[in-house]
Amino acid sequence: MPRPAYDPRQPARRRPPPLTAPATMPERDPLSALSQVLRSVDAVRNLRALYVLLATFSVAGLLLAMAETSLGRDSAGWGGFEAAAALFVAFYGGNTAGILVMDDARGGPVRDVAQALRAALTTAHRLLLALAVVAAGCAAVGVLLLGLLWVSRGAISGGWLGPVLFGIALPVGVVVVGGIVLALVGVVVPLAAPAVWAGADVRTLLGTLARTVRHRLLTVLLLMAAVSLLSAGVGAVASMVVMVGGRVVAELGVRVVGIEVPAKQLMAGLFGYGLRSLAAAGAPAGATGHAGAALVGGGVVFALALLLPGLVYLRGTCAVYLAMADEPPPSH
Repeated sequence: MPRPAYDPRQPARRRPPPLTAPATMPERDPLSALSQVLRSVDAVRNLRALYVLLATFSVAGLLLAMAETSLGRDSAGWGGFEAAAALFVAFYGGNTAGILVMDDARGGPVRDVAQALRAALTTAHRLLLALAVVAAGCAAVGVLLLGLLWVSRGAISGGWLGPVLFGIALPVGVVVVGGIVLALVGVVVPLAAPAVWAGADVRTLLGTLARTVRHRLLTVLLLMAAVSLLSAGVGAVASMVVMVGGRVVAELGVRVVGIEVPAKQLMAGLFGYGLRSLAAAGAPAGATGHAGAALVGGGVVFALALLLPGLVYLRGTCAVYLAMADEPPPSH
């Protein structure tokens, strides 16, 4: 069709403004965010993440024990290698579990363990890079503050300039250092890993953390306090179950099975003690088979009691990130 002729009497059409990124983060309802945090107790039903954390805990602990043994035999090379392998397993295993928890927090399908492991191996290094950038920024701020203090000290003998500079450096340093510590503890440490689990690259991660510190620091601090309380509550419930159940089963084991080991010693595995605790209790050789099995089983229960509140904490950090970041909230 031919274009209409230009009529100067018609008002000029205004072009729509270009789409730009928002200068501030979108508003989110704090009560909705708190509701997502409270739903973090559902993380105990994420069996895939629990399995990954338990496997990571077991393999990393075994490698650390092997490293300790190697160092005790003056084999520093093998000890260092095994310690490094333990750190590798702990880091990438924890990130694998975090990816599974993030999938669950988003309300979508949860990947299988192999897919989550591949994603962790290809993306978990972003967390280290982001933390390195944050550490470099904090170091730069520290150098500037030290330089200002040094200049004020050198100028003290010159008259009034030194006290003036120190008077400026003191309040500025207090506010800056306190704010950096608060941002690190309340935002960077708990939310950096969930950002990586959500698929953010290093630049997006740093931008999200910076906007969160500027606009939602207090809200995130309160939400993380709620996550900590929720995790502590789950830990208290798990400890109560372990204590009561362990005491009853240990007494039954002594009376029914006839293990010649005190019931309190059979409960040692529930507190993280290993087979060496049997010798300290003077257990007879004939009883070490059943007693050793009790300690191993108690160690599994001890690991589960530790992992359940940790899993709830991971889910809580994911919920806080999804509630406070630019991503849309999960659908339930």
